[in-house]
Amino acid sequence: MSRPLIITDCDEVLLHMVVPFREWLDESHDVHFDMGERGFSEALRHKDSGLPLERALVWELLTGFFDSQMHRQTPIAGAVEALGRLQRIADIVVLTNITERHHRQRTEQLATHGLDLPVHWNQGGKGRPLAAILAERQPSVALFIDDLAEHHGSVANHAPGVWRLHMVGEPEIAADIPAAPMAHARIDDWATAEKWIAARLAEGPAPDNFPTTHGVSA
Repeated sequence: MSRPLIITDCDEVLLHMVVPFREWLDESHDVHFDMGERGFSEALRHKDSGLPLERALVWELLTGFFDSQMHRQTPIAGAVEALGRLQRIADIVVLTNITERHHRQRTEQLATHGLDLPVHWNQGGKGRPLAAILAERQPSVALFIDDLAEHHGSVANHAPGVWRLHMVGEPEIAADIPAAPMAHARIDDWATAEKWIAARLAEGPAPDNFPTTHGVSA
């Protein structure tokens, strides 16, 4: 059994993504991105016609952003400093939903911001890859951070003893996203999150019973 382990997402937890993506779409592709919409099928529209983008084009643009625009992404307020302090008490890895072609770029991108961390790439639910990381590292306690509710459900299914923190670090969208029902807490700022994370790591593995008494934090 090794040190405690934090498994964290990247986009909207460590780095801003939707805002630089919106700016790039507007500047280079005449596409309007309404971040209040919860699905890309309605959120991305041609500026000239107002019509939604074709699904294939949406994914082409997302790929294009990660191919050439990752330099636009900047750290979420307090993330770098908080992780630096948390590294004194835990190991930290990144589990991010990107393709293999962007794995090296993501690792290098995070390192430029002072986050020299192991990066695991994934497509789809994060429960199975997270369980594989746990099997390899055998941490004394583990904690997962992500902005998407679906991943908290996946982790709850495949690794129920892991603490789950729902964080949406982008202020422009946080208020429109409901708390993930399968997360132990919802905290959107790193100053508060750091204290909660440290307390949960000191407490030991998450209880199997759910919901937890730790509730949801704003």
